[in-house]
Amino acid sequence: MNPFFKTPVIVAAIALVAAVPGISSVMHGTAIRDARRLVSGSITTIKGTVTVPSGAFVSSTYDQGFAIQDKTGGIYISTQTNHRLKLGDTAEVTGVLGQSYGLTIVTPSGNRSVRIKRDNDNVTPQRIATGSVNEASEGRLVIIRGVVSQAVASDLPYGYKFYVNDGSGEIQVFISTSCNLDLSQMALGQKVSITGFSGQFDTTYEVQPRIQKDIKLLPSGRDDD
Repeated sequence: MNPFFKTPVIVAAIALVAAVPGISSVMHGTAIRDARRLVSGSITTIKGTVTVPSGAFVSSTYDQGFAIQDKTGGIYISTQTNHRLKLGDTAEVTGVLGQSYGLTIVTPSGNRSVRIKRDNDNVTPQRIATGSVNEASEGRLVIIRGVVSQAVASDLPYGYKFYVNDGSGEIQVFISTSCNLDLSQMALGQKVSITGFSGQFDTTYEVQPRIQKDIKLLPSGRDDD
């Protein structure tokens, strides 16, 4: 289990959410951008479109979490329950704000703290320079383009990683084993377009693809919008 869940402040806050029926209405409607700015241990209710499906990153997060995004920002929801959320669904979550190895997360207090609307909304990824993937983009769906500057390397059992650079600085691309993505054509110097969740592990910022079409090979000299 992630050690985050064992800290006294998180245990106490989760218990508070479960014990007070009206607390979700008190915090209802918080924009994700504003929720991210709260102090760790704060209880918040946020709502957004699913940008990472349930359990997609389980091999690296050891949870069945998902990510949501609204017009103001995005965030990862860390839960041990698989809510079977797919891309485009809508989720409203009441939980505790915290940090997990540098990544800002919300931990639901229980199954009833996640309200789901099966939907088919699209979130347009934000085009961003490789050198600008940082705290400001964290939690959002982003798209980067550049050349593979470091070849694919194993980080098993968690996943695989390689680096992309568009001239503004290298960024790590991390692919969780559980996503089952084909990286066989990801050669050093290959020009690529990568869509994914803007995440963080310890001090390393990264882009995390979710599905195969998040990874596109581009012919040399091509830079499509």
